[in-house]
Amino acid sequence: MTQIRLRNSLTRKVEDFQPIDPENVRMYLCGPTVYDRAHLGNARPVVVFDVLYRLLRHVYGPDHVTYVRNFTDVDDKINATALARKEAGAEGSLEDLIRARTEETIGWYHADMDALGALRPDHEPRATDYIGAMIAMIEQLIADGHAYAAEGHVLFRVRSYKEYGALSGRTVDDMIAGARVEVAPFKEDPMDFVLWKPSDDELPGWESPWGRGRPGWHIECSAMSYELLGASFDIHGGGIDLQFPHHENEIAQSCCAHPEGSFARYWLHNEMLQVEGKKMSKSLGNFFTVRDLLDGHDGEKGIPGEVIRFVFLQTHYTKPMDWTAEKARQAEATLRKWRALTAGIEPAPSAAPEVIAALADDLNTAGAIAALHQIADPAVLKSSAAMLGLLEDAMGDWAAAPEADLSGLADKFAALRENAMQTKDFAPVDAMKQALVAAGVEVRMSKAGVELLPGPDFDPTKLEGL
Repeated sequence: MTQIRLRNSLTRKVEDFQPIDPENVRMYLCGPTVYDRAHLGNARPVVVFDVLYRLLRHVYGPDHVTYVRNFTDVDDKINATALARKEAGAEGSLEDLIRARTEETIGWYHADMDALGALRPDHEPRATDYIGAMIAMIEQLIADGHAYAAEGHVLFRVRSYKEYGALSGRTVDDMIAGARVEVAPFKEDPMDFVLWKPSDDELPGWESPWGRGRPGWHIECSAMSYELLGASFDIHGGGIDLQFPHHENEIAQSCCAHPEGSFARYWLHNEMLQVEGKKMSKSLGNFFTVRDLLDGHDGEKGIPGEVIRFVFLQTHYTKPMDWTAEKARQAEATLRKWRALTAGIEPAPSAAPEVIAALADDLNTAGAIAALHQIADPAVLKSSAAMLGLLEDAMGDWAAAPEADLSGLADKFAALRENAMQTKDFAPVDAMKQALVAAGVEVRMSKAGVELLPGPDFDPTKLEGL
C-alpha cells in the first residue's frame, strides 16, 4: 500500500499518515459561510483537499473514506444581508429571507466548485441542523468547568485547557499581548471566547438553557465533526487564516467536551492566495469571485474551471499561490495539448506510479504535474491526470472546437490564393488571412486546398466583414 506523508501543522513536521481505522479514513474541512459568492481564495482549500480526498480514495478505497465539509448558515453577515433585503422591500419574514439567501448561496457554491472539478464531500452538514448538538456540547463544557454563562452568553474558559496554543505555537499571554480580543465586562479573561450569544426578536435564534440565542462560530465545527466523525478522526483541514483562533478554539472545546478522544490527529493548512503578486483586495481592484473568472469580467473572456484548477495545482499547498493571467494562458495551452492527445481514448486501469508517489509526498501537485509532462502513453496520461481532477470527460466541453461552417470563406480564400499565384500580388491573400486569424480561425494551406478551422478563441462576429 502507498505510504502517504503529510505536513502536520500540530507537530510542524512531515509525518507518515497512519489512519485510526483504515476501513474508515475520516477528514473534515471547514467550509464556507454562505452569505455571498465564493472568491478565488475560498476555492483554494476546496481544490487542495479535493486532491487529498482523491488520493485517500485511491489508497484506501472509495468506500473507506468519509469526507465532511460544512456550511455555516447562521452568521452575522448572513443576517445583515437578509436585513438589507427586507429594508429594501423584499417580501417574507427575516427568517424566510435568511433561508432564501443561504439556499441561493449554497447553490452558487455548488455550481462554482463543481466547475472547478471538485468532488462533492460525503457529508455537507449545515450548522442550523445541528443546534441541538451544539447546545448539548456547551452544557457538557459548563458541567465540567470549562465554560460559564454570563448575561445571556456562554463563554469558554481558555485557561482551563492547558494545551491551548499548541497548534499556533503561542502562549495565551502572548496572544493577549498581540491579538485583538473582544473586550466584554462579563468575560472572566480577555481570551475567553463565545460559545453562545443572545438573539433579539429580529434575528434568528433558538431556545436554550441560557435564553433565546444562537451559537458562536467555533462550536459549530466541533459539534458537526463530532456527530459525523466521532471524538477522534484523522485529518482536519482549512486555510492558514483559520489556524488561529478558529482551529485553536475548536481543539480546546472539543478536547474538553470529549476528553475520551483526540479530536483531529493531523492538521493541514493551505497558504493564502495572491493576484499578480499582491494580496487580493477590493481596494486594489484585484478582488474577484470564482464566478467572475468562469464567466469573464472587466471585458476579459471567461476562464474554464479546469484551467483555474490547473493553475492552483502548480503551487504546493503550503506555499502562497500567485494567480496571474500568464499562468492561466500557459495552463490552458497545456490542457488543450493534453486533451488533443487523449481525445476519445479510454483511461488506463491505473495511474503512473510517479504521479501517485508525488501526491503521496505531502500532496506535491507540482511534482505530479511535472510527471504528467513525461508520460508518453495517452491512456496512462488520462488516468494519471484524473488523480488531480484533470482531463476528465465531464470537464472537457470548454476545449471542444466550436462548430462553424467556414466552407464559403474557404472557397473565397482559395480563389484569392489562386488569383495571387497568377498575378503575384499576395496582398489580398495576406489581408484575408490576417482577418481570419484575428477572428480565431486556424488557416491550413496545402496542395490539396484550403482548410479553415475554428480555434479556441473563435469569434464569428469578426468574420462579418468578410
